[in-house]
Amino acid sequence: MKPFFRRHRPLLLWLTAAGLLLALFLLTRGHQPLMTFLVDYVTQPAKNAIGAVCYLIPIPLAELLYIAAGLWVMVHIVRSAILIRRAKGRRWDTACRRLLILLCAALTALDWFCLAWGINYYADGFQDKSGIRAQQVSTEELYRVAAYFTQQVNLASRQVPRDENGLFAVSRDEIFAHSTEIYPCVYEEFPFLSRQDRTPKRMLFSQLLSAMGFTGYYAPFTGESVLNVDSPEAYLPSTIVHELAHQRGFASEQECNFISIVVSTRCGLPAYVYSGYLIGYVHLSNALYRADRALWETLRGQLDEEVLLDIRNNSLYWQKWESPVDTVSQKAYDTLLKGYGQTAGVQSYGTVVDLLVAYY
Repeated sequence: MKPFFRRHRPLLLWLTAAGLLLALFLLTRGHQPLMTFLVDYVTQPAKNAIGAVCYLIPIPLAELLYIAAGLWVMVHIVRSAILIRRAKGRRWDTACRRLLILLCAALTALDWFCLAWGINYYADGFQDKSGIRAQQVSTEELYRVAAYFTQQVNLASRQVPRDENGLFAVSRDEIFAHSTEIYPCVYEEFPFLSRQDRTPKRMLFSQLLSAMGFTGYYAPFTGESVLNVDSPEAYLPSTIVHELAHQRGFASEQECNFISIVVSTRCGLPAYVYSGYLIGYVHLSNALYRADRALWETLRGQLDEEVLLDIRNNSLYWQKWESPVDTVSQKAYDTLLKGYGQTAGVQSYGTVVDLLVAYY
């Protein structure tokens, strides 16, 4: 064994260091004050600085980074097979070395992700900073807030342009052009949300994101917010605000959904106001459907036809992308959320309803 350790000492030391760093994260992640300090004074400023540089380039560098990583893994596996076959008497040693390289790269990437984003799951979240807490909701309270959103989404729908089919018709260019003007409306109430925003980027291969079931993502490695520009435009404004909430250091999906709805509906820009009320209505309506079908039918009957058209159009779009790829990617994301303490997994999106009822 000693000759083996001597031959592969650099890789073994690298693997050990990466493993110790991961163990340190796992041991300290439950210390919320420490995680909050690291986010506020170390990782978030670093990501902001990296993002400022990455935003100088119009295309999403994160997308190129992920593609490059995938290609490297494939090339490494193929090259490993070739080298092992040629090694003859040293095949075991060569196989171990190639596996060590892959393990070192994977563990280093995991460490990087934990430092860049994983700790955000354990730092102070929006509820901690705002004092607004998700709490148990009665059916009557849920109905009242859902009724308010039904009324408001109808009013907001009448303020946005429509195409010949009655669908939301604000161009993506216009939506992106106003993306940096949205958040100042809440700085007085929520000063911790204040920061300089940059226009999010459009994903180069948006249909790939659709196949995985996602409308956008925040890339902590590059500090970029990247949006799916193939999915229906009506949901794009609120999705942009959601990703910009992640860019402010909030990891919780349900908190970012809540932030998106509140900010979008208060910013004064018709496309964003409508999108915010639309996504808010969808969350509240889905919860009401489970709680009381009769009350849900009452509110559904009050929706303007144009709102229903946008909801149906969105449903039809995502139905055509239902596949094993979508199932696997959603399962993987569900596992990721649970791994970082989001015990409800993807179902944790429902918590936004409790926050909406508590706030409104």
